[in-house]
Amino acid sequence: MNPPPVFRPVFLLIAAGLLTAPRPSVACSSVEPARPPNVLMIVGDDMGWTDYGFMGHPSVQTPHLDKLAGEGAVFPSGYVPTSLCRASLATLLTGLYAHEHKICCNDPPKGVDRSAMLPFLRDAPTVPRLLEAKGYRSLQTGKFWEGHYSNGGFTHGMTTKGRHGEEGLDIGRKTLEPVYEFIAECGESPWFVWYAPMMPHQPHNPPERILKKYVVEGRDQRLAKYWAMCEWFDQTCGELLHWLDAKGLTEHTLVLYVADNGWVQATGPAKPNEQFLTRSKNTPYDAGVRTPVILKWPGNVKPGPHEDLVSTVDLAPTILSACGIKPPARMSGLSLLDVSTGKGKLPRGEVFGEIYLHDCVEVGKPSLSLTHRWVREGDWKLIVPTKADAQLELYHLRRDPHEQNDLTATEPDRVGRLRELLNRWWTGKDEHLRAERMIE
Repeated sequence: MNPPPVFRPVFLLIAAGLLTAPRPSVACSSVEPARPPNVLMIVGDDMGWTDYGFMGHPSVQTPHLDKLAGEGAVFPSGYVPTSLCRASLATLLTGLYAHEHKICCNDPPKGVDRSAMLPFLRDAPTVPRLLEAKGYRSLQTGKFWEGHYSNGGFTHGMTTKGRHGEEGLDIGRKTLEPVYEFIAECGESPWFVWYAPMMPHQPHNPPERILKKYVVEGRDQRLAKYWAMCEWFDQTCGELLHWLDAKGLTEHTLVLYVADNGWVQATGPAKPNEQFLTRSKNTPYDAGVRTPVILKWPGNVKPGPHEDLVSTVDLAPTILSACGIKPPARMSGLSLLDVSTGKGKLPRGEVFGEIYLHDCVEVGKPSLSLTHRWVREGDWKLIVPTKADAQLELYHLRRDPHEQNDLTATEPDRVGRLRELLNRWWTGKDEHLRAERMIE
């Protein structure tokens, strides 16, 4: 089956000059805003990195996220280290890689109760927990695997038990009222809202009013439903953002957008139970690990695109820095705040990741469930499987965005250098990646 096309982002065509302009390097710092910003984190669920209007998709309509991108700092080369729901969401909340927070898989081994994995997030320095010390109230809605919302440090929430989020999964598909009621109750207190609806995640059951726009002769019905789900998700984001506008809250709110992992819809001769293509979700390929990242904070973040490679481990430090809180030293990422305010590039040219089994081999021992590690530096990406007899893979992403042409045989020196870079990260010896964060 052919991979999906890659579309050149529309906003990059419009603002290409910003991409070629040299920028000085920057350090990561926290700020002391005169008024702590409210924070809205929007998390797409199983959404391909190409499947937005602002990323150049010719069919999927996402006007509200397009508008957000036009008003914010956009990082089209954003990455999730682990392209599986639970691990990825835990990274967003903690700023830690999966091997650090230990929530590496969706489920424990068969026969082990799911509660065995809950202490990992409860004991971690989550964003809501750190914000509460600064006077913030926080709300969990949508996807949340870690039991009761308080387990993640949220002061308020919709989920009290479930595997995916249970009660919280009504958000977006059925209602946005819990978000509106929470913000209204906060009054003058700063707030953090986790808006992570199970969208466009399956079930792909979009409203007929949207689906009919995508049903055309010759198009697979499964693809039409997925694309319609992307638009439905976008509409819920628009409703939420418009409500903030109407309440006069936009100017004082930092909005972040990211997807938890990618998705390529299975179509055509795919097996009936095949939901997505094998080189997308829960794999080290870009169709699984890549996502655009958007930051909007009026008067602080400068709108425009950025070439920097960024990771979702960077978002927790970014939020904390914007709220005047120094990120804990154990957080592995760098704040994107200075880059987003136009002060330069990140002092880092690589992003790293790790892929695990869906069900872990043993709770608390991520290495036993590890299947791949990967690193991207510039346009080059190396994928290293854990099986000793498996083939390494090297790709040049600008020339080969679908990772079809393995260059390991023709680039042995580059493979060796990237593998050493990956090993230094994995063993915690790459001090320059943490240097800015460690400065007192």
